[in-house]
Amino acid sequence: MSERLRGKLLIAAPSLFDYFRRAVVLVLEHTPDGAMGVVLNRESETRIAEAVPALAELPGADGLVRLGGPVAPESVVALGDFADPEEAGTSVVGPVGTLDPESPNSSLRRLRVYAGYAGWAPGQLDGELEQGAWIVQQAEPDDPFRDDDIWSEALRRKGGGYRLLATMPADPSLN
Repeated sequence: MSERLRGKLLIAAPSLFDYFRRAVVLVLEHTPDGAMGVVLNRESETRIAEAVPALAELPGADGLVRLGGPVAPESVVALGDFADPEEAGTSVVGPVGTLDPESPNSSLRRLRVYAGYAGWAPGQLDGELEQGAWIVQQAEPDDPFRDDDIWSEALRRKGGGYRLLATMPADPSLN
């Protein structure tokens, strides 16, 4: 199981009506000790440079902080798109990886910062997958930097019957 979901998207099934309703989570770690990721499609109203002044000079620091998940909302996870993937703290998907502010980031092309993260205890995510709470899809390097409806886009990319599911409105009562 070790790292089997790193670099994958967890797309919330329509049956999820909690915090994760229509969420898309990029899995950063998945080991026997648990899993963690960041919700890609929740935006705050705070600018990165304002929330994390140490990152103010980096490309993309004028963007908004994303709400990465309900765990440790005062913590920050930063993802970068690097021309030199060796500069990433941890590689996630292609040239995208975690940003280490103490390391050189001279090849950084884009930045996204997430307040908090989504976390799962050992075996918890596997149980949720067995229950059908999440649809797994391979992430693409552009996914963390998308501003469009990534929930629908990721389902379309998965194909088959998921294409129809992707057309489901955010509020089905408006259908």
